[in-house]
Amino acid sequence: MGARTGERFLRELAAQRRDVWIGGEQVSANVTEHPAFRGIARSLGGLYDLQHEAPPVMYASPSSGEQVGFSFLQPRTPADLELRRAGMLRWARSSCGMLGRSPDYLNSSVMALAAASPFFATADPRFARNIEAYYEHCRERDLCLTHTLITPQSNRAAGPSAQADPYVAARIVKETDNGVIIRGARMLATLGPVSDEIMVFPSTVLKATAEDAPYSFAIALPSDTPGLRYICRETFDLGRSVFDHPFGARFEEMDAVVVFDDVEVPWERVFLMGHPEHCNRVMNETGAVAHMTYQVVCKNVAKAEFFVGLSTLICDAIGIDGFQHVQEKVAEIILALESMKAFLRAAEADAAVDQWGLLRPAWNPLNAARNLFPRLYPRLAEIVQQLGASGLMALPAAADFAGPRRADLDRYLQGRAASAEDRVRLFRLAWDAAVSSFGSRQVLYERFFFGDPVRMAGALFQSYDRAALAARVQEFLARED
Repeated sequence: MGARTGERFLRELAAQRRDVWIGGEQVSANVTEHPAFRGIARSLGGLYDLQHEAPPVMYASPSSGEQVGFSFLQPRTPADLELRRAGMLRWARSSCGMLGRSPDYLNSSVMALAAASPFFATADPRFARNIEAYYEHCRERDLCLTHTLITPQSNRAAGPSAQADPYVAARIVKETDNGVIIRGARMLATLGPVSDEIMVFPSTVLKATAEDAPYSFAIALPSDTPGLRYICRETFDLGRSVFDHPFGARFEEMDAVVVFDDVEVPWERVFLMGHPEHCNRVMNETGAVAHMTYQVVCKNVAKAEFFVGLSTLICDAIGIDGFQHVQEKVAEIILALESMKAFLRAAEADAAVDQWGLLRPAWNPLNAARNLFPRLYPRLAEIVQQLGASGLMALPAAADFAGPRRADLDRYLQGRAASAEDRVRLFRLAWDAAVSSFGSRQVLYERFFFGDPVRMAGALFQSYDRAALAARVQEFLARED
């Protein structure tokens, strides 16, 4: 089948009937026509079309020979990494970095997991065959995946097996001849209602005990699997025009709680089961987290680029670029952008072939980037708020410019270098990026993109090789010259 087009994505998505709930009601029609999902479905379709634009970011499938999507390419040469980066930046720039879970994120994981199939074989030879087959299945159909890996916030002081209800967190109920039965819930399936399939990743903080074994699994399922249910938060797509909500109307990727109501998972879709120690090691040892983080840093570059451009246009529109405090603020955004670009370049420059034969981007710069950006991003949004100030409150809608008071708006809302309509359009973009419910969700999302920032910092502290640097300082202290 090969690389998708947008038309094919929407057609295939419309043909599925999945169990999706929003606002207390079940989505009865296909999700591509529901007001909460129509915008994001079409935006995803646009990403698939971008693969085909010149120069195309595709490659020949090793099994079918057809052109398939860039994000499935298993990189073995610098040119492979360059193609992956080109595709990731093309996609990320098309949304100004506002799509945190574009399909290339999880595709990067699947391709790395498949290359590391011997890791899965150490748990069970079937699991190795399963992950390889699943990778080919996703690649040849150019699927859009969601995933979930955290348990509901019921009682964080206790593990999943110690909850009052042992089926709050999704767990294995029993094994059958056909597969395993899963019951419980997981969070937080971003893009879930418009995804083709869901990957359920294992938690990486499982204890190697008999009690935690039923919660130790990695599986994948079509989103229309019987018993699989998505319960969505309220939508930030308010059904307004792209003038009024330029991001919310296009890129509301939706987050959902996933309920497994005794879902049967076929054996061929089980990749790990009952091995907590494997579940804890899988993302790091396979290299999946490095390739996923590489995609995220590409997204962060595009997002920081957007904020540099946005702040520049705000300064130009209202004539504040001559103030030193404004220049200092814009310089902060530039520093964030150049930091992300440097991390990306260092990761590529120091990439090395790993034990699975893939050219893996260097982990230290990627790890630094994923720890730093959650601290930088809230400040980027804050700077836009400070630059726009009261202008972010005085924001008529598109209907006002089409109404009888247009002359008032043209007179009183014009900028130094922009008509009233162009200035308001720009400031509504700034509002949606930094102030609206969509923009606020972006800040929260970036804060916790890879998990608890304190835990992530602790992991960086524990894993970073500091011994040689400490020895260098000790050597200096011992010098008597």
